[in-house]
Amino acid sequence: MENYENRLTIKNWAEEDRPREKLMLKGKNALSDSELLAILLGSGNRYDSAVELGKKILKNVNDSLMELSRLSVTELMEFPGIGEAKAITVIAALELGRRRNESEVISREKIACSRDAFEIFHSKIGDQPYEEFWIILLNKANKVIQKCSISEGGVSGTVVDPKKIFKIALDHHASSIILGHNHPSGNIQPSEADKKITKKIRDAGMMLDVAVLDHLIIGDGGYYSFADDGAL
Repeated sequence: MENYENRLTIKNWAEEDRPREKLMLKGKNALSDSELLAILLGSGNRYDSAVELGKKILKNVNDSLMELSRLSVTELMEFPGIGEAKAITVIAALELGRRRNESEVISREKIACSRDAFEIFHSKIGDQPYEEFWIILLNKANKVIQKCSISEGGVSGTVVDPKKIFKIALDHHASSIILGHNHPSGNIQPSEADKKITKKIRDAGMMLDVAVLDHLIIGDGGYYSFADDGAL
């Protein structure tokens, strides 16, 4: 069996195959997720290069950057070779990516379709390990007035109070609202409870002349839209 001292490290690779050099020579798009992660890690462990360690970490989260972003410092430190500093570096980089996406969404002031609403909700709750319920407040031109968190729950649900939703909507003089919550399980299909609360909020909105334009369920990078499905 090959001894680890005899295995090639990144320093022994061809220059164009080393992550940092590869980025400089070929650009960031030429790197795989594991190679980008290796740059953040800086080094591997006794048995694995930084790239191999990156591959192992990604394999553990089913090669999902979304799942990776949900790991805590403690969970990352369970991988051999990952200390507190490396774990914090990875988490900080992923958080910067999330904020970049959010800043791009903010510049798009008008909601024209469910995808626009999804991008806003996804930047807020797409990688949360517990369920959260949010609303987007819109004016008559469907421009965003405010994005508000309504409630937080556990991994399987959260309590939603329609009175709180419409107090916020009326206080901000919103003409319409879009509802959104996440399913940490990744399943984007609405539950019976989701259907009931959607109908309850929609009916209350009709009474108050605040239209409920849609309700989105966010999960694993995708979404379900009640409006698109004709279920609102």
